Amino acid sequence: MKNIFDPADVQELVSRIDNLNAQSQNEWGKMNVAQMMAHCNVAYDMTYTDKYPKPKGFKKFMIKLFAKNMVVGPKPYKRNLRTAAEFLIADERDFEAEKQKLIAHLEKTQQLGATHFQNKESHAFGPLTSQEWNTLFYKHLDHHLQQFNV
Repeated sequence: MKNIFDPADVQELVSRIDNLNAQSQNEWGKMNVAQMMAHCNVAYDMTYTDKYPKPKGFKKFMIKLFAKNMVVGPKPYKRNLRTAAEFLIADERDFEAEKQKLIAHLEKTQQLGATHFQNKESHAFGPLTSQEWNTLFYKHLDHHLQQFNV
């Protein structure tokens, strides 16, 4: 797996994103390309903002029990998996705005570096290692870039 904290790997991701355009077609799923980028931005918004309330109690326990290993583990995502409600993007989005936001998130994450993320509390999973953060960010974005054949 590539390293979201490595400048060369982030540049490769940015190049893949730059190969998208507003008419890019998905290989699977229901989202258009702008919705996909907005969907990918949610993971960063959960990390960098308080836009989404954190799950508590039983809900947090269930998320950690059933979703954590899938999200931060090495196995690739399967196509057409259901996503958490916060990640559902049903409305139309501005392609260029979502693209620029996603690139900015990638660059910010890379610049903050692995040390910043070591044992950082995640939105729903509790403290994660920098490797788990890397997997969370990279695997999700790579999955959706493959969805749009880049």
